[in-house]
This record gives sequence, C-alpha cells and structure tokens, in this order.
Amino acid sequence: MTEAQVTKVEVSAYEVPTDEPESDGTLEWDSTTIVVVEVHAGDAVGLGYSYGDVSVARFVESMLSSVVEGRDVADISAVWLDMGAQIRNAGRPGVGMMAISAVDTALWDLKARLRGVPLVDLLNAAHDAVPVYGSGGFTSYSLEHIADQLGGWVAQGIPRVKMKTSRHPDQDPARLDAARKAIGDDTELFVDANGALTRKAALEWAHRFRAEWGVRWFEEPVSSADLEGLRLLRDRGPGGLDIAAGEYGFVLADFRNLLVAGAVDCLQADVTRCGGVTGVLQVGGLAAGHQIDVSGHCAPNLSAHALCGVLRLRHLEYFHDHVRLEQLLFDGTLSPDGGCLRPDRSRPGHGLTFKRADAERYRVQ
Repeated sequence: MTEAQVTKVEVSAYEVPTDEPESDGTLEWDSTTIVVVEVHAGDAVGLGYSYGDVSVARFVESMLSSVVEGRDVADISAVWLDMGAQIRNAGRPGVGMMAISAVDTALWDLKARLRGVPLVDLLNAAHDAVPVYGSGGFTSYSLEHIADQLGGWVAQGIPRVKMKTSRHPDQDPARLDAARKAIGDDTELFVDANGALTRKAALEWAHRFRAEWGVRWFEEPVSSADLEGLRLLRDRGPGGLDIAAGEYGFVLADFRNLLVAGAVDCLQADVTRCGGVTGVLQVGGLAAGHQIDVSGHCAPNLSAHALCGVLRLRHLEYFHDHVRLEQLLFDGTLSPDGGCLRPDRSRPGHGLTFKRADAERYRVQ
C-alpha cells in the first residue's frame, strides 16, 4: 500500500535541568537530555524521541536519515529492518538502538497522522488504558520530599508508587518508613536498586523489604546483566515480591536472555531504547510466549499508545523526570485518570505537539 514518502528527517537535542539534583543506587544527575526526531512527508510531521546523550542525535543524522528519506511511510517494518542492517558495524545495542527507537516512533506517529487516526487505533490495541505507578523517591531526597512526592501520587488516585534504594543502605529503613507512612497501607510500594547490590545483600534486603514494609516489586536488585543473580532472587526471595528488569534491553536477544533464564517475574521494556513502537510490540509478543507480563519503562506519553498493543500488559512507569520534561516540551500530554493513562482518541497519532519555542532555550543540537 502506497502511503506517502518521507521527504525529510529532522533531528534536535535538548538538555533540561532537573528540578533538583537526583540520584539512585548507582548514578547521580542534574539534567535530562531528550533527542527529538521529526519525520516529514510533505506538510505532515511525525514526532518521536529518546532519552539519551546528544550522540543519539548525531547517530540519527549520520547513519539513519539516508535510510529513511524517500521511503514509503506504510513500510515501517521494512524500514526498521533496514535501519538495523545499516548500523550493524556501528553497534545496535545502546546509542544505535536508541536512535532507531526515536525514528521508528516518529514513523508510527506520521502514519497515524496521515490516516487521521490515533496511534492506539492503528495498532489494533488490546487495551484502552495503561495502569501507571508513580516513580521517583530519589536517594538524594529528604524524608519530607519522599513523603510529599509519593503521597501526592496516591492523592491523584495512583495506587502504586516506586522509590530508589540501596545507595546508602543504612538510610533506607528511615526512608521506607517515611514512604509507607505517607502512602498508607493499601498502596503498593515498589523499590529499585538500579543494580547496586551484591547477590547476598540483595537477597537479605528482599526479605526485609517484604516483611517490614510490604514491598511488592524489587527492580534490578543486582545488575540486569547478572541473569543468575536475578534468578537467585526470584527463586529464593519471599513470596509476593516480584523481581523485575529489562529497562536496559536494546535488542530482542536482551529480552530473550532474561526470559530464557527465568530471571524476572515481570519484564520491563522502554520504547525509547528497545526499537520504538515496533520493538515494544516484538518484546510484548516474546513475553506473551513465555507467559510473563510486560511493564513499560518511562517516557509515559510515548509509551501509553504503544503499550496498549501489548497483550500481557501490567503497568507503566510514570517517572517524575519524564513527566515534568514532557509537560514542558509538548502539548497534548496525558494525566492519570483512575490510576491509568488513557490515550487521547480525539487527537491523531500519539497526540503530542512539539513546543519548539519553549524548547529552544534548552537546545544543545
């Protein structure tokens, strides 16, 4: 089917300071960089983006634009394969796949806009809403800030929240006490160590998290590359505590390895890292074949549409930094409704419009 031809690929990057310094179990940061890709077909424009270094923008320009320009917008899968082939020697995992993710999402958005339909409908979605969990609770936060942030999500009707742990484990009991007091007993509490712990320490903390604070979700207790360690936590951890990883999955083999190893109770996938909408749908099919749920990682306003097409969907991370940045740079962002994000079916594509003038002050490319 002939749709329209891509006439131009436009790339830009923006570094936005966080509202205060942040940290997790293994990293500290004070800004977030977003790489924006706009794919043109005449007067129509599709929008995609990825959260990564400015080098992602340069990768799109040097490796991918020539593959995409002149192609039929209807041929997204063929373009996706050709982009993967183009970057074989440059490296698919990491920056390469983040670049493909941004372009692929822009192509899906463009295709939906050309047809005048919301992206969720173009995907023949299995769901009309995506449950979310509030995510933040950084290790740099004061106890009061943790309580205010997590309690604020509960007040918005979000029934599950996540906080960072394990940078200074001796401080975590007080932090978890503050969190549990703020959210009450009925809200699900998740924790994320970002791979900071050894296997033995993670196993000890898994039992404490569950017994003392009723934690339901332990994300990256050890490095996501430690498949045996994740499986150990899953096998020997307490009942009712799910082990999760996958946010650093780039190519399909990364997700296959986690599933074949029996390493996770729930598989995470990030639309801005794993190959865009096309990649998320592939991960969703792989997970369904292993009878494992999928949880979306970050980028909530891109993820909401894509995840509606995932059969075994659990929820999506409503991540503080990305919520703030997306509201700053885009019109048409979604707000939680009954603990879910619901794609706006009154707007074509994913419904976002780039506020270029507002973004200009943050531009780094």
